[in-house]
Amino acid sequence: MAAKKKAVTKKAAATKKTVAKKKTVKKAAPKKAASGKTVARKKAATKKTATKKAATKKVVAKMTATRKPARKTTSQIGPVPGIAPYQEKKGEEYMNDRQAAHFRDILLTWKRGLMEEVDRTVHHMQDDAANFPDPNDRATQESEFSMELRARDRERKLIKKIDESIRNLDNSEFGYCEACGVEIGVRRLEARPTATLCIDCKYLDEIREKQTG
Repeated sequence: MAAKKKAVTKKAAATKKTVAKKKTVKKAAPKKAASGKTVARKKAATKKTATKKAATKKVVAKMTATRKPARKTTSQIGPVPGIAPYQEKKGEEYMNDRQAAHFRDILLTWKRGLMEEVDRTVHHMQDDAANFPDPNDRATQESEFSMELRARDRERKLIKKIDESIRNLDNSEFGYCEACGVEIGVRRLEARPTATLCIDCKYLDEIREKQTG
């Protein structure tokens, strides 16, 4: 009898465990379903973002297609604005009449601008010159005037170089290296119209200056 009771209790305990397992499985099932819903939502959200990105790309493409092309502006060459770079023709002679006229235009325009700056500085100093009672104000005015005079002095020296270059143009000597006699080149002259040395000779000259200085 005792053995039968023990067997009955064991069977009851086993049935209770199986029932409990089934309940836990049933409880876990809705969680899995819920996780499946979140995955579906995430997929839908990613699809929406992808479609939005595609739509924005289309809009941007349409806007860029309908935009007007930017106007071509005249690029500045060297210190002179407003003069277009020289367009070399195939097989043309170096320092022909067209090139000479181009560089004469650059040099004269540059000289004109520098002379206007010198005149402007003179008038500015005449108009603004005042005898300030405060010594600090007088000192600041004198320092400003001295700086302007130094700048104008450099420009006057530059005007002399420009005049020399114009004389070289008149004598058909413009555009050739003073040291070795080779062509300086159109692009180098456009960047520095008063250049008298080619790149190689200028480089050697700078090395000599560093060694002696």
